Amino acid sequence: MAYLLPLAAVLIWSGNNVVNKLAVGVLFPAEIGFYRWVLAGALLTPLMAPRLWRYRHQVKPLIPRIIVLGLLGMAVYQTLAYYAATLTSATNMGIILSLMPLMALGLSTVLLGLPLTLGALVGAVISLGGVVLVVSSGDFATLVARGINQGDALMVLATFAYAVYGVLLKRWQPPLPAMLLLYLQVLVALVALFPLLLLSPQQGASVEAVPLVIYAGVLASMVAPLLWMQGIARLDPSRMSLFFNLMPLLTAVIASVLLREQLTWAHLIGGGLTLAGVILAETWRRPLRRAGGVSFPGSADS
Repeated sequence: MAYLLPLAAVLIWSGNNVVNKLAVGVLFPAEIGFYRWVLAGALLTPLMAPRLWRYRHQVKPLIPRIIVLGLLGMAVYQTLAYYAATLTSATNMGIILSLMPLMALGLSTVLLGLPLTLGALVGAVISLGGVVLVVSSGDFATLVARGINQGDALMVLATFAYAVYGVLLKRWQPPLPAMLLLYLQVLVALVALFPLLLLSPQQGASVEAVPLVIYAGVLASMVAPLLWMQGIARLDPSRMSLFFNLMPLLTAVIASVLLREQLTWAHLIGGGLTLAGVILAETWRRPLRRAGGVSFPGSADS
């Protein structure tokens, strides 16, 4: 039963990658990016406002960190993902997003002092090769000549922003209930994204927009994080990360059904390489150590 919690969360998030694509032509990125948090904030406020008042003294010194977390995880990541969806496929987005654990691992080495491992080093090379294969559609000469697709580039930036968010969240570990911390970050996102909404062209509410906003604002923003947190309480982190690695596969399957996106050999091989690199980084944890200089794989200190 415990395994169903993270699986359901990852399934919802995978579906949200497709929702990002479905929103193209229905709502501008700034609109859905703002409205989803309006909905989430409206639903959370009756539950969280009394708790916020009780924790107000604990929250006050944490405000600068909460602002940074809200900007990175709720505003920057989500908004860049919506803009990326206008320029690339949901399948590409899911595969690129699978780099997030590997990026977080690299950032943890720098910011948290975790040792660099052989798996992380080799896995990074393999995963990077997989992503290059996907964004080039298997045509490396065209990639070199024209550069990376703008949508894929935006998704790489979005994924990096979320990796930084995850590492800072781990480093700071704000001593607040998880749902209250989520609510505060939602409020930060609303304040940050409102000017963008005013500056953006708007298509306005429509029948097609309502289910997309509900999915993003309720399922992806509230239900999935709650399921994930419940999963963390029951399973160890290594098992949880393996569920996250299912996201590119689930996104590709959902996109092929709902969006009729074609899976090419580049998607299959590139996605497989990306996933293999991440799994390798998470499972092969022999540290690279220094002894009077730099040691290499196979040396006495390895």
